[in-house]
Amino acid sequence: MGIILLAMNGCHSVSPLEEGTGYLETAHGKVWYRIVGKGTQIPLLVLHGGPGVSSDYLRPMDALGKDRKVIYYDQLGSGRSDTIKDTALMTVDFYVEELYEVVQNLGLKEFYLYGQSWGSALAISYYLKHPEGIKALIFSSPVLSTKLWIRDSEKLIATLPDSLQQAIHINEQRQTYDHPDYLNAVNYYYQKYVVRKTPWSEDLQTSFSAVGPAYAYMWGPSEFTATGELKTFDCTSRLHEVAVPTLFLTGEFDEALPTTVQYYQSLVPRAKFTLIHGAAHVTMHDNPEEHNHCIEEFLDTIERK
Repeated sequence: MGIILLAMNGCHSVSPLEEGTGYLETAHGKVWYRIVGKGTQIPLLVLHGGPGVSSDYLRPMDALGKDRKVIYYDQLGSGRSDTIKDTALMTVDFYVEELYEVVQNLGLKEFYLYGQSWGSALAISYYLKHPEGIKALIFSSPVLSTKLWIRDSEKLIATLPDSLQQAIHINEQRQTYDHPDYLNAVNYYYQKYVVRKTPWSEDLQTSFSAVGPAYAYMWGPSEFTATGELKTFDCTSRLHEVAVPTLFLTGEFDEALPTTVQYYQSLVPRAKFTLIHGAAHVTMHDNPEEHNHCIEEFLDTIERK
């Protein structure tokens, strides 16, 4: 089924890649998108994390629009896009095909693909099935192996005060994920390894205040506990198939540990790695200047060739 472009304030068609916001009518509901930038270089398509978190927190990347169009969208079940309740749709394959519809109906013939956190899992899954048109990949604070993610999370939990470690272990054994002691420990972990800079921006608060059901179903009750659809996700055996310029980036204090992200880099031919200083997982909030600069530098290098 094709997609019809809808304007925010009506049903007349709009030009692809025109600055502004709108909806894409898909077979499973309306997908909200936002396009910024007046630059004429190859556009950058951005995939948010979660699953189930809206794209609002990525707004610091708007600064990249001076050279190119930057395209965001809320995956179904997230943000301003339609809600989905059918768990049969909460799969990697579903979101890959949703992304394919977005690409086709925005008329993207060539583009750079950026995925943050869960968005990186979606990006690599999409690339391996639909590589056409993708000129480069950027994996930001990536989740490319849940097994390695959980291993790293255990290392980070071990750095917490003993009382918080105990609260996590006891309540996970009991599956009492709503216990105040567990939630307190989760909040402490998030302040160290997810978002360090305070106060939170309004966009970040918007993204994290209304997480869609796909997060719990596909991932689990917290960042360091995977019980859902993504529990067995691992694409490391196929990273050698990537044949476009690739950048890996992660924060100095990221839950996507720099050593693990460098391991991913080693599996992709000629890939580059950048560490974002002072940042945790949401690097574009904690250190937006360095985050954006490393992307600009990477894309400029490609476009100068």
